[in-house]
Amino acid sequence: MALDQYAPIVGESVIDELRLIARKLGGRVVRNVNSTAIGGGVAEILNRMVPLLRELGIDARWDVIKGGERFYAVTKKIHNALHGAAQDFTAEDRDVFLDTQKTNAAAMDLGADVMFIHDPQPAGLIHFRKKNGGRWIWRCHIDLSAPQSDVWEFLKPTVEKYDVSVFSAPAFSQSLPIPQVLISPSIDPLSDKNRDLEESEVSAICDRLDIPRDKPLVTQVSRFDYLKDPVGVIEAFKMVKDHVDARLLLVGGSADDDPEGAKVLAEVRERAAGDPDIQVLCLPPTCNIEINAIQRASDIILQKSIKEGFGLTVSEALWKAKPVIAGAVGGIPLQIAHKYSGILTRSVEGTAYWLKQLLQSPDFARKLGENGREHVRENFLLTRHLRDYLLMFLSLDHPGKDLIYLQ
Repeated sequence: MALDQYAPIVGESVIDELRLIARKLGGRVVRNVNSTAIGGGVAEILNRMVPLLRELGIDARWDVIKGGERFYAVTKKIHNALHGAAQDFTAEDRDVFLDTQKTNAAAMDLGADVMFIHDPQPAGLIHFRKKNGGRWIWRCHIDLSAPQSDVWEFLKPTVEKYDVSVFSAPAFSQSLPIPQVLISPSIDPLSDKNRDLEESEVSAICDRLDIPRDKPLVTQVSRFDYLKDPVGVIEAFKMVKDHVDARLLLVGGSADDDPEGAKVLAEVRERAAGDPDIQVLCLPPTCNIEINAIQRASDIILQKSIKEGFGLTVSEALWKAKPVIAGAVGGIPLQIAHKYSGILTRSVEGTAYWLKQLLQSPDFARKLGENGREHVRENFLLTRHLRDYLLMFLSLDHPGKDLIYLQ
């Protein structure tokens, strides 16, 4: 997707500014490293971000670390513990984590101008930084507001070796001796998941997936993960069934680095069994047009997360002008102003209350969606994200300076 194609959405001046900043970075090698090429928000963003960086003259690259089942079981523990869920983190877990970093470092080129490391899984690569090498950035996409202390204390000395750390929300920042940068993630309005679709396309996809549209459709789109609380979504829906006639659709999939997904999916299917108004749909992570159509076919979108790094499914739904009810956790409150651009909840009962209210007040629901779309346009599109990254790369050349001249 060419950069100029975003101009009708964000304005020519935004595109001009991106090119101005990028001219100061021309030829730089920026190597992104994360844990999966498909599945999850990080891979989704990098799939769109890397080509645009290249168009701007930056030599952007993307590597994925390799690890076995044991490694990903350990990193799932780390992920959950950093979100605040109690985990038994053993000495053996630490060894598995560090040994995998060493194995990957030996097989990778770590000599880029900017090594851009995403999340805990590859964080230990910094221990193999080359002398007189480039700058290293650790980008944390998860909620670090209340981490399990022993796991964070294990990871913290590694993070402190980086030149810069990046967090998605102010509440996630930590006491670190290195600079911390706030950069919220984004959605791509031109991607298959978010581009405009004709109603005929939406209907055809719903028909193909056997999604009925005879009643108001309430949908949650997310990985089948305990932290997304899909069982809580079912409980909230069951609370309102006596008052409104609607259908619930739970749509999700798995990521290569998430070993818990199959277990959660089985629990969700068990809880939904026997209710003809609850549909559980497991899709491959490449079904982006299908997700787009499902969100557009829905009357209300839920994102009842218990913990959340940011929750881009919220911005995806808001971009389609859909009313969203979401957990008031992580980066979600940055995307939703309660009762203006969506609804924030903190319990199953609160979710049920607002679900009933919006289903019975379609005009209010429609206004929430309209306000939400404009909020996303102003704050959470890929071009803003790209600008933030470019400015951060540029700031690495000017440590300690508060003002940088681009002329």
